[in-house]
Amino acid sequence: MPSNQYPITEIKQIINADGAIIKESVVSTLLTDSRRISNPAEGLFFALSGRRNGHEFIAEAYAAGVRNFVVKQGLELIMPDANFLIVDDVLQALQKLAAYHRSRFKLEVIGITGSNGKTIVKEWLYQLLAADKNIVRNPKSYNSQIGVPLSIWQINEKNDLGIFEAGISTVAEMSKLEAIIQPTIGVLTHIGPAHDEGFESRRQKVLEKLGLFKNCRLLIHNYDTLIDFKDEIPVKNCFTWSTTFKQADLYVFSETVIAKNFYLRAFFKGREIECLIPFLDEASVENAIVCWAVMLAMGYSGTEADKRIERLSPVSMRLELKTGINDCSVIDDSYNSDIQSLEIALNFLNQQNQHDKKTLILSDIFQSGLQQEVLYRQVADMIRSKKVDKFIGVGEALSAHRDYFDVPEKYFYTDTASMLQNLRTLNFREETILIKGSRSFEFERISRALVQKAHETVMEINLNALLNNLNFYRSKLKPGVKVMAMVKAFSYGSGTFEVANMLQYNKVDYLAVAYIDEGVALRKTGITLPILILNPETSAFDKMTEYKLEPAIYSFGLFDDYIKYAQDRNVLNYPIHLKIDTGMHRLGFENHEVETLCDLLEENRYVHVQSVFSHLAASEASQHDEFSLIQINNFEKAFKQIEKVLGYKVIKHICNTSGIVRWPNAHYDMVRLGIGLYGIDASTSASDNGLQPIATLKTSVSQVKKVLAGETVSYNRSGSLLKDGKIATVRIGYADGYLRAFGNGVGKMYIKGLPATTVGNITMDMCMLDVSNIDVKEGDEVIIFNGEQRIEELATQIGTIPYEILTNISQRVKRVYFYE
Repeated sequence: MPSNQYPITEIKQIINADGAIIKESVVSTLLTDSRRISNPAEGLFFALSGRRNGHEFIAEAYAAGVRNFVVKQGLELIMPDANFLIVDDVLQALQKLAAYHRSRFKLEVIGITGSNGKTIVKEWLYQLLAADKNIVRNPKSYNSQIGVPLSIWQINEKNDLGIFEAGISTVAEMSKLEAIIQPTIGVLTHIGPAHDEGFESRRQKVLEKLGLFKNCRLLIHNYDTLIDFKDEIPVKNCFTWSTTFKQADLYVFSETVIAKNFYLRAFFKGREIECLIPFLDEASVENAIVCWAVMLAMGYSGTEADKRIERLSPVSMRLELKTGINDCSVIDDSYNSDIQSLEIALNFLNQQNQHDKKTLILSDIFQSGLQQEVLYRQVADMIRSKKVDKFIGVGEALSAHRDYFDVPEKYFYTDTASMLQNLRTLNFREETILIKGSRSFEFERISRALVQKAHETVMEINLNALLNNLNFYRSKLKPGVKVMAMVKAFSYGSGTFEVANMLQYNKVDYLAVAYIDEGVALRKTGITLPILILNPETSAFDKMTEYKLEPAIYSFGLFDDYIKYAQDRNVLNYPIHLKIDTGMHRLGFENHEVETLCDLLEENRYVHVQSVFSHLAASEASQHDEFSLIQINNFEKAFKQIEKVLGYKVIKHICNTSGIVRWPNAHYDMVRLGIGLYGIDASTSASDNGLQPIATLKTSVSQVKKVLAGETVSYNRSGSLLKDGKIATVRIGYADGYLRAFGNGVGKMYIKGLPATTVGNITMDMCMLDVSNIDVKEGDEVIIFNGEQRIEELATQIGTIPYEILTNISQRVKRVYFYE
């Protein structure tokens, strides 16, 4: 059984629960949110009570397919075929299960805590160490009492390094997280005022955070931070860094800005080393130094650490620079507000030189640990020192302390709604605006009002969703089964190297493309994974071998062509893949040809057979299961013949996306994951397969027109309205991939959540929609497909398959990639 699968009976024992087991089942997925159910058949729902009582959502989770629950004592719940594990404390049960799971693995674990920088340091360490280690880490910033156990649950036997961050807000929390994470190496990031109010003093907070490291063999920290805590540090072996104290293990003595990079020089083990950091802001530099120290402490050379840190890429956090209305620039930090992050954001504001005028929109600051008078004097002094020209304070506390602020132009509102009502009077024009707010103020509403709306057709690709889908299919595989990801046809329309980079980063085993030029393009963008070429052209064999691409050989003619090419150039033992036609009748050696193929392979020094594969013609369709079984049996017969004559084992694979789910006994050594990566699987329904659509195709309204009943619309006067109404012309046509078949009322798009059907023929660059019952204006966003208006629905509208919809989106449609 895979390492993250547990019989429900075993889980009952681990968490010391009461309750009868009604139905034996296996658990591999921990669930805490009924709105985000994945893999329900193997899910265990924890009815947590916090801001909302999780027991109120048990019925919703049950309706989604979950049959295993952990609930609190005193509740009587009876649902058909459902197991209820009854405990005194549901959160404690979740933590106990995670701690048990962690104890089964002997991997090295880096535990990270601090006031700021935990997530950035974690993600950067992942970037820096992933080349050498199979790493498991918190998703996003899952560092809470709930997030940490959910993160630890991801550990499996393949991982040899864990990187987990831990966040606390009061006393007696860290000991619980330490018992779950069980770190062997500790990293302490920046200590600041965040959550000071949960502790009697800053000293108490530091001591609580140090509890994460009580069983670590090594602790990496800023020498300055713990200079007054030498007797309380629970770890004997420490690696320190500092920009002020020479006795630190890593003493950074020089900082210089060179071509938008931060160049550092330091002493380490008695000699000078250097590091180039591709960031300039203060927080990023400090976080990068922490990562530098970790690499050195783990035994990396100064040269190697410098080489890797120089290639660090930014982690998408909450601060983003966007184009605003009226020639403004908007710095969006609308979900977080504390003294330190305000200073960092103001520094970033001052780095912007595109406008002379600097504006700050700030909400009340919570959880500072300071009295309001002290807090807002500090804020006012900081704003003055940063030379803010225009200040807008939102909140009752800021309004009450307005006299502290000496700014050329200042405005105060008690809440966000009041400010939005007065937006026009604030006259934003040709200025750089920093939006900095606590989450409860919903400053995203201000951001939406001030950020310039894009008026172009774009397909947004959610790489987090793609990763979720990859992991969904991985959860179906036995240990050791490899994954080949299909990225042919521009990754089913979703982009090529962007998707391939993500897959390589997440350690799939193989990529596959249709043609050699696709493989060459991937190699030129830094893809180093093995790449299978499904339909190699003889004329491009030289490019194939130059870029180390591996051909699928499917016929005697192609085999002979390649052998002749290899003989002429003395290319020996080149990896090839043999395709067997077991019933698809597209490409491949047929059953009666396998014996002849074996004769050609025997003692052939020009090729090394990397894999033998076939393709299931109808893996998703139960009515064709008998035929699929015949294919599988024919495949087994073929690869056994081939392995016997070769004298060595090859990789065997026959399962495509639907085969992964429906034919687990045919996974063999590798599976080929295609359209399932992109959130589509014909073998299961969209509501219960745990997949997430990764793509959103959207455009905007160019013009709105009133049209009288009977007036014709589009080419050939093909469309009309039955009664007087409105049409909207939108910026997408058949040249973008919105096919002509969608015309004349067949297709529909969504504006403001409401459906609008097509009117008339689809033209090359545009099409028209009936918006008679929708309040529409020029520039409004139009959704062609997303998570609600699914690609499968569009395919049904015109009698095709989702593959065709995705792959027809032309490359002139801009792709935007999101990863959080």
